[in-house]
Amino acid sequence: MTNPPLSRSFLPAKALLCLGAAALFWFLNALNKNGYTLNVEYPVRFVYNDSLFVPTTPLPRTVTVNVSSDGWGLLRHSWLPFRVDPVDYVVKDPIHASVINTSSLAASLADQVKKLHVNYVVADTLEMGFDRRTTKTIRLLPDSLHIDLAPRYMVSSLINMTPRTIQVTGPDRLIRGLSDTLFVKIARKRIADNYDEEVVLNAFRHPLLRVSADRVAVSFEVGELLSVPTK
Repeated sequence: MTNPPLSRSFLPAKALLCLGAAALFWFLNALNKNGYTLNVEYPVRFVYNDSLFVPTTPLPRTVTVNVSSDGWGLLRHSWLPFRVDPVDYVVKDPIHASVINTSSLAASLADQVKKLHVNYVVADTLEMGFDRRTTKTIRLLPDSLHIDLAPRYMVSSLINMTPRTIQVTGPDRLIRGLSDTLFVKIARKRIADNYDEEVVLNAFRHPLLRVSADRVAVSFEVGELLSVPTK
């Protein structure tokens, strides 16, 4: 008497392994095909004479570019964007430049990115603005009329200030509106002893302005009146 043949049991582990191998084969084969497109962020560096001109609007650090390649090329650039060197965009006439020439930028990218085909820069226009960089020297003077002294006290010496002048650099349109003199206010109230402190200069908080010093050292002596003169 012969035994009936044993039926083969279903093995989920082997089935999953075969399915995974098939999926991996399909994925690797798909990566070898051309015609894939992807929007990627590329760093951009604006080239201009920064000793003569200053941007009046924030310049973008990256631009969105539509590129095409095989799957391997796009996968590499989507996973490792930090390894891409910034593309140089030369601003030839900063004063009259109001928008970024996307065609020129795309051509510069095409010269730099050899393994990808650059189709276009996604944005139609990217605004920018420049002004001439100007420096102005401003004289610092103490606001002596508004020093808050305690009763029966007076300033008994010259008011010393270091520095006496500062240089403010920024766009010409902003620099032209600055006064030649800045009166430094003493914030402390009811002063009854000699004063020797640093005063923060809050007059130049505009993000486009650069100041040679943001505080000034102020010192003077204070004396008490022994008697109030009568008429």
